[in-house]
Amino acid sequence: MKAWRDNIEAWFEKTGRLICKHPFITVFFFACLSGFLLFQLPKTTIDTSPTGMLHKNDPAMVRYNEFRDQFGRDEMILVAVGPVDVFSRPVLEKIQALQQDLEENVPYLEEVTSVLNARSTRGEGDELIVEDLFEEWPQTAREMESLKQRALSTPIYRNMLINEDATYTAISIETSAYKPMAGASFDAFSDSLNAPSVKPEYLSDAENSEIVRAVRAVVARHSSPEFPLYTAGSPVLTEDLRDYMLRDIARFSAAAILLISLLLMVAFRTWAGVVWPLTTVILSLACTLGLMAMFGVPLKLPTQILPSFILAVGVGDSVHILAIYYRNIRIGLERNEAVAKALGHSGLAVLLTSLTTAGGLLSFSRTEIAPIADLGLFSAAGVVLALVFSLFLMPALIAIFPSGEQRHTNNGASRLDGFLSAIGDFAVGRPKAILTVTAIIMAASAYGITMLHFSHHTLAWFPKDSDLVVSTQTIDHEMGGTLTMEVIVDSGEENGFYEPERLNALSIMADKIEPFTSEIVFVGQTRSPADILKEINQALHENKPEYYSIPQDRELAAQEFLLFENSGSDDLQKVVDTDFSKARFTIKVPSVDMVYYHDFVNAISAWFKEAFPNDKVTVTGLMKLLYSTFYAVMHTMAESYIIAILVITVLMILMIGNLRLGLISMIPNIAPIVVCLGVMGALDLTLNAFTILIGSVALGLAVDDTIHFMHNFRRYYGQYHDAERAVHETMQTTGRAMLFTTIALTSGFIVFLMASMKNLMTYGSLAALTISLALLADFLVVPALLALVFRDKRASAGSGVSAGPKYKEAAQHG
Repeated sequence: MKAWRDNIEAWFEKTGRLICKHPFITVFFFACLSGFLLFQLPKTTIDTSPTGMLHKNDPAMVRYNEFRDQFGRDEMILVAVGPVDVFSRPVLEKIQALQQDLEENVPYLEEVTSVLNARSTRGEGDELIVEDLFEEWPQTAREMESLKQRALSTPIYRNMLINEDATYTAISIETSAYKPMAGASFDAFSDSLNAPSVKPEYLSDAENSEIVRAVRAVVARHSSPEFPLYTAGSPVLTEDLRDYMLRDIARFSAAAILLISLLLMVAFRTWAGVVWPLTTVILSLACTLGLMAMFGVPLKLPTQILPSFILAVGVGDSVHILAIYYRNIRIGLERNEAVAKALGHSGLAVLLTSLTTAGGLLSFSRTEIAPIADLGLFSAAGVVLALVFSLFLMPALIAIFPSGEQRHTNNGASRLDGFLSAIGDFAVGRPKAILTVTAIIMAASAYGITMLHFSHHTLAWFPKDSDLVVSTQTIDHEMGGTLTMEVIVDSGEENGFYEPERLNALSIMADKIEPFTSEIVFVGQTRSPADILKEINQALHENKPEYYSIPQDRELAAQEFLLFENSGSDDLQKVVDTDFSKARFTIKVPSVDMVYYHDFVNAISAWFKEAFPNDKVTVTGLMKLLYSTFYAVMHTMAESYIIAILVITVLMILMIGNLRLGLISMIPNIAPIVVCLGVMGALDLTLNAFTILIGSVALGLAVDDTIHFMHNFRRYYGQYHDAERAVHETMQTTGRAMLFTTIALTSGFIVFLMASMKNLMTYGSLAALTISLALLADFLVVPALLALVFRDKRASAGSGVSAGPKYKEAAQHG
């Protein structure tokens, strides 16, 4: 085992000399590589939509896209007005002006529906008339009151257009599911739009942003204290997430660069000690983003942590190399020789730490959450790029640009080095006490873990007083919800939904589902073809309420549907397909944490399968998509943690070259994660799409310091054959770099406290805590474990190489 490590270290030293001999060739190569990837950056896209959280081939996503292709986009924007007297003429005139403004200025529009143009179905003799509710405006107060009572007694309006006491009303804005098709022809003789080769694209974040900004501009023009407006819906949420993300990425990156620059200046006190690491790490980040753009991978919510993460992690490679470089300079080595020796000393350790970090991150690459998989893949790529730039570009820069550092031969440890060595001596001298305290803390943390619970509630990430939160909660409370769950029943036969049996089943489902309520979840409204048929049947029977029912004759049902289609209304297209083989059943629900929808989703699925035993039932829609994301979060955590632990354990064993030591070295790396999860449970912090990242990310990072420690410990143990002295020397030579990289990492996570959203603030603080605990474990737990293991070795051998008096004394006092 020792031979391969020696060979790799010798190779790094030889490579360092070669780079210093031909630095301009090295710089030219990296300039070409960087230039190619930087030119990809303009292709960068952003996706903060709920559909971006799952892979395109995820079954839930496939079902949702099939639904959108058949029935259009279910992500509506709702603009609510209230509290007002909805049926007062001044309010109605303001609604009319608002609706007209929306219709004229919102792009990609399909339909704007308000109480004014709500469908009103009535019969005159044998004729079915489908018109707007305000086809003719009431001229007297009595006529207005009559119209109000008719609206309040119409089921399709309740919690869709008006609330139960007509103090709130909503305008629903439906947009196209697809981007406009360039060059599409509407020539009657052209069938290009129906050609199989033409596949329309769904609206992207950019088009969604256009829509929401246009809606908000219109709302701002019409809102007033007497006419308060609330804007909500999934497109609005997506736009606000996009705005927050773009703002935070710039803020995080700038703060991380500033903090790292200050830390580098404190650590090395030379301009070169700041510029070289920053150059390598910023190039690594830019090239990583270029890779994402080149492969068409958009920035999404979880991937917004990538820039500051790469900055903080990448600088660690440079620091470990520079620390030894400056040490070599101080003892009198020439610059090129100092570079070569630094690469020979730290190259292998830096390589191994980068591999373990990448291994921890790659544990996310196969998860069900698409942006987390992207984060795992491209953050691992960023770590590897930072490694390559640090090992090969930075030495070339050092060779070209002299730093003007002053040389001296003072080999005495600095005050900080002395303090760190004292910590190591303390740990070696009191191993049992330290490990006992560690075990107690772990046991307490394990109890905290039992109180953990999962969550997926995007709205909870925003400040409670934000316009989005206030608007969504208002519309949920007053208008019965802002999300929809869709159930598609496929009869498998043409005109299958002319059958009264199936239509009756839809009606029964509505009666069963609408009263549903729990502590958090309730149903605001349901819609299906059965509602339209009952409305038609009532209209054709002199509008008598007792005829608001399903005709029990198949031919009569078919005739009534045909009359409705011939009336000019296209509303049937929204609830059945063209041959009446599929029916859409929509359930309106509030925007709450998906954890509360577990029983509801299962109940809906079971009820429909029971009601339609011979038909294909598909549960989909935006709410179901969010629920599927929540379910995937739980699977992601378990899978990624197991993979990360296995991969990193194997790498540790290979690096250390000893099975027992490799397994022991994982204890101080897993312990901080256990403590972090325990703290989360004790503080009632949830596991969500962000906080599940902490374990695998922290494990990949925490193990870096352990590798550097063990790498140097083995070097000094081989030299002195004394564990206590090897720990002491390791703390003196590597402790400072370990401390600095930990401060850099925690700084990279602490910047998330500046975030606009609470989930990022929580993630940043917990990740910083975990990384800090990992350093503490490396400074205390690792030396304590090594002291016990190597004492046992000496005891079993019956002899040992004598240690110096200082280390003997330290051991005796332990």
